[in-house]
Amino acid sequence: MSTQTNGREITFAQAINEAMCEEMQRDETIVVIGEDVAAAGGVYKLTQGLCAKFGPERVWDTPISEASIVGLAVGAAMTGLRPIVELMFGDFLGIAMDQIANQAAKVHYMSGGWLKVPLVIRTTMGAGRNIAAQHSQSLCAWVAHIPGLKVALPATPSDAKGLLKTAIRDNNPVLFFEDKLMYQKKGVVPDDSEEYTIPFGKAVVRRTGTDITLIATSSMVQVALDAAEELAPLGIDAEVIDPRTLTPLDEEALVDSVKKTSRCIVIDEGFQRFGATAEIASVVAQKAFYHLEAPVHRLGAMDVPVPFSPVLENQTIPSAAAVVKIARQLVGN
Repeated sequence: MSTQTNGREITFAQAINEAMCEEMQRDETIVVIGEDVAAAGGVYKLTQGLCAKFGPERVWDTPISEASIVGLAVGAAMTGLRPIVELMFGDFLGIAMDQIANQAAKVHYMSGGWLKVPLVIRTTMGAGRNIAAQHSQSLCAWVAHIPGLKVALPATPSDAKGLLKTAIRDNNPVLFFEDKLMYQKKGVVPDDSEEYTIPFGKAVVRRTGTDITLIATSSMVQVALDAAEELAPLGIDAEVIDPRTLTPLDEEALVDSVKKTSRCIVIDEGFQRFGATAEIASVVAQKAFYHLEAPVHRLGAMDVPVPFSPVLENQTIPSAAAVVKIARQLVGN
């Protein structure tokens, strides 16, 4: 799924690890903080090798307390360090929401620009691993709602590396969401990637098309691409757009695509009601209104707690089949 053609094929997890390692080599103020991130290498092994290379002074194991972890990181960021926090599950953001939404997001504004919080919070999203309702949510819209926070959603190893390096260098707090099912997915990352960064707020066209635009985030990009392949033999040419960041959002690229195709489906694994699909759909509906030949359609996760049962869980996640069905209805095929 990567748009790169020249480079090395590595996994999504390796891309994340490489980005952190290279940035820590470049800037000694960068520290990694989280549960079991040191000797154990993190629960998903994404910080493996960092403690051996940079020492316990820069890779800190913490107690199991998300509020304390993020509070510590906010203070460290305000006083000269550039922390990368690993939160095991995005579902645990709620435990640290005061530190994220009321402190990190507002310090720069409330200090009149005197203080900054160059903080990255890496966390996970996505269902499909049968780990039930408290470990399977995609809560990106929670934090995208808060002014002062940036939100990145990489969909390929190349984007994972480029966006994470950009996030680490940013002087604002960034929430960086990684879909748990994508860690072993492979893709091409540029050979000379030490200075490889991807700017925030720049969407990418994953597949060009003329009949309908599929705007998809994170793992839903692959769902959209699979749907586009199924639609092609039916005579429906789908364009797939990946925003890459929710905040900032590349409204121009999304709207330009829909003006060309005149139809749109927005796909995100977060809960559909009041979620990312609603915001993106409203932008498209408002700014491409006179170009639309059908209502903008949203496809998010079912508005129920994520079930533990694999059969039930799979029904709650947007699928390529569902995208194909909606696309055929919108195009009138």
